[in-house]
Amino acid sequence: MKVFRRISWLCLLVFVLLLSCNSKSKDAHLHSEEEAYYTCSMDPQVKEDKPGKCPICHMELTLMKKDKDQSNEISLSDQQLKLGNITTAPLVASQASPEESYNGILAVNQERIKSISSRAMGRIEKLYVKTEGDFVQKNQPVYQLYSEDLAIAKQDYLAAFKQLSMPGDFGKNAQNILASAKQKLLFYGLSPKQIEAIRTQKEVSPYTTFYSTYSGTVSEIAITEGSYVMEGTPILKLADLGSLWLETQVNVNYANKLHLGQTATLSFVDYPNQSVQAQVVFINPEIDPNSRLLFVRMEVPNPRLDLKPGMQAIVRLKMTMRKGIFVPVDAVIRDENATFIWLEKSHGVFENVMVTTGVESEGMVEITSPLDSDKKVVITGAYAINSEYKFRKGKDPMEGMKM
Repeated sequence: MKVFRRISWLCLLVFVLLLSCNSKSKDAHLHSEEEAYYTCSMDPQVKEDKPGKCPICHMELTLMKKDKDQSNEISLSDQQLKLGNITTAPLVASQASPEESYNGILAVNQERIKSISSRAMGRIEKLYVKTEGDFVQKNQPVYQLYSEDLAIAKQDYLAAFKQLSMPGDFGKNAQNILASAKQKLLFYGLSPKQIEAIRTQKEVSPYTTFYSTYSGTVSEIAITEGSYVMEGTPILKLADLGSLWLETQVNVNYANKLHLGQTATLSFVDYPNQSVQAQVVFINPEIDPNSRLLFVRMEVPNPRLDLKPGMQAIVRLKMTMRKGIFVPVDAVIRDENATFIWLEKSHGVFENVMVTTGVESEGMVEITSPLDSDKKVVITGAYAINSEYKFRKGKDPMEGMKM
């Protein structure tokens, strides 16, 4: 009986040991299956537990080990580096003169606008200029004014002139009266030639024609024929289009790089083969809180008058030369969590590093974050590495991080 019990316990012990070994074997096999798999370089969605050919493109499957490391690193085979066109470059500081392009609109130069106003009280008898956009030459007649005040001033001048020929004190006093009357007529806006013409008139006319004292394009007509005006009432405005303004808004990152007198290059949709140089004449001290853009005004020479207010222009602003780390735009990955780049730790091994960026110009981005100069940055294929990382680890490289 005792011998039978001993045999039973021995059989039970052997069974337990066999069961344990079999379980370990299965666990090891499962663990091995979890550690490695076969996939296709062209179709990474294919995953097999044994070697063979891709069912899609029929290429030989590649053995891959599942990366269970939680760090922001990834290892790629030489074949993947070639297929992903992944190239790197040293992190070397260089000098660059950043240039940004903006859209702008040409406008009338408000500093080149002249206003023609009534010099005396009266009635606008006639307007010689009636259409906005007309060009007015200097000394061209603008309007005719009926004014009793002007008629009286003319009469005083004519009487003083006739009194010059009288003998004695009458003639001497006439000199002072004539000079005073002439000064009053000049104040009313009459030209010396018009004043001299009064001497030959038998009767003084209450009608006076006024002439433009400068050239320009009519930008506004503020009065109509038959209207009564007071002294100083605006008649019309003339704009000198030989100089225009261009107004644009630039990125706030450039706020401390802009300065008055800075030069910009302008090109126009209407004149694709023409470009002109403009100069910054005004920088708004306030930044738009909604768009985070800075208003800038430039003065644009227009000697041939071929540029028109309202035309759209492309502004290329070149900043002063600066030294820093510049990488291609495609090397920088931006998402809702962070901005980062991929660095090569060793051949085929890459890690992502969160960075802050500065100015962008001509396809290059400035990296303002401190970086290890011994490493290389991925300049092409960064998005391919990023996609492979997400595929393997099932998460975003910057998941959980904040800028």
